Amino acid sequence: MSSAQPKAPTLSIQGASKHFAGVVALDDVSVDLLPGEVHALVGENGAGKSTLIKLMTGVYSLDAGTLHYQGEQRVFKSAREAQQAGIQTIYQEVFLAPQLSVARNMFLGREPKRFGSLDLRRMNRETDEILGRYGIVADVRRPLGELGLGVQQMVAVARAVSQDAKVVIMDEPTSSLEPREVDRLLAVVGLLRQQDVAIVYVSHKMDEIFRACDVVTVLRDGKLVSTDPVSSMDRRTLVSRMLGREASDIESGRTQLQVRGTARSDAAPVLEAKSLQRKLVLDDISLVVRPGEIVGLAGLLGSGRSETAKAVFGAMPVDSGTVHVEGKPDARRNPASSIRSGVAMLPEDRKVEGIIPSMSIRDNIALAALPQLSRGGFLNRKKQDEIVDVFMKRLRIRAAGPHQKVRELSGGNQQKVLLARLLCLNPKVLILDEPTRGIDVGAKAEVQALIADLADKGLGVILISSELEEVVEGSDTVLVLRDGAALGTLFGDEISEDAIMNLIAGAAAEQAEVAAP
Repeated sequence: MSSAQPKAPTLSIQGASKHFAGVVALDDVSVDLLPGEVHALVGENGAGKSTLIKLMTGVYSLDAGTLHYQGEQRVFKSAREAQQAGIQTIYQEVFLAPQLSVARNMFLGREPKRFGSLDLRRMNRETDEILGRYGIVADVRRPLGELGLGVQQMVAVARAVSQDAKVVIMDEPTSSLEPREVDRLLAVVGLLRQQDVAIVYVSHKMDEIFRACDVVTVLRDGKLVSTDPVSSMDRRTLVSRMLGREASDIESGRTQLQVRGTARSDAAPVLEAKSLQRKLVLDDISLVVRPGEIVGLAGLLGSGRSETAKAVFGAMPVDSGTVHVEGKPDARRNPASSIRSGVAMLPEDRKVEGIIPSMSIRDNIALAALPQLSRGGFLNRKKQDEIVDVFMKRLRIRAAGPHQKVRELSGGNQQKVLLARLLCLNPKVLILDEPTRGIDVGAKAEVQALIADLADKGLGVILISSELEEVVEGSDTVLVLRDGAALGTLFGDEISEDAIMNLIAGAAAEQAEVAAP
């Protein structure tokens, strides 16, 4: 009996590479998307997922490699050209017009007309038919913005497929959905599979990957790690590949790292967060930071690490929960009040939320300390220069001088400028979100040593890193997170890559058992 003829890829991208200003964003990556197959794309921040999607959809052009679509080599010069060819992308944020009706959104940009006017009756009728195919119940005459996020996401999916899509790319489509809405969306994914649509499913939620996907591709640092059938994978193997550790290496102890050791556990907490709750984001998160202690937050992308940090700092509102600094509650809960109470935060994206590239090193460092450097509306330039000089020497910022523009510095030195700015505030607690991302190995070691030195001098630190070894090596305590919930806390000698991965993979397996029919 002959085996079934293998399907030809709907879209095939081979040897894809992309560089930005000398930085390799994607390096020789190949992926085949088959009709009727749900292809998961996973990886941590900076893995190259977004770059690969933008190459597939015409947002970026290939520096090297080829793209074949429906058997022909193609070069899409714009996202619109790719969409017209049948490649549709659905993002986690619904980019439609909330003030317009569901039907108007369904036909946005391709509205049918009758006698020179919009044919609303036809739009309403056909939208009802399209939504009905996917079991979506909604009043198509109502403004889209009045409906729940789940229905809005369903409308975005139905709109994409109604345009004769051959490839549908879903980028974190369930990040804001309730469990029942996730079930509905995954049912729609199943229907699209039956229609021979090739689907790219980008998600950090392992239960969804193992429930809905046929194949999983893992990217890390812009490189292809593996492509395998989901049925041949277990959760632990997938976690280890995403984090850059082979499960066999971790189990044998070959990647075991030396942790900092036991912190000053007898000291009173300098910061205590209790039961931080935000719907669909954080679920009852609590943590304690003592003077001189580095508390690491570990977990995969989307686990709630950055959200926890922002909630503690007051940069993200919570539905409930409290934060105390040196025993005193922070009632106002915003970044300004956190800074006044002695908490400072280094953001994840230094270029967007941190440095001001057109300003000098001197002005960037002194920015946070301007209130202390001013009297009667006049800036004390001498004091400013003294402070800047102290921190440039202390942090060993390599530059031509304090007046050099920050944009001219290396990534590592830009990060040190931001740290210097925060240290000018004399904080009691420093929250560091990905402090070594995007900097070279030498600069990374310097920043890591600086963080350890600050903790040794009594500063409390909350450390977030996508690199598991950095969390293991640099933390006294590690809080492990998944989907905005705490899985457990590890202390001192308990901290290891193996222990963290067991918590993550074990929780994913338990959730899958609960979700199974």
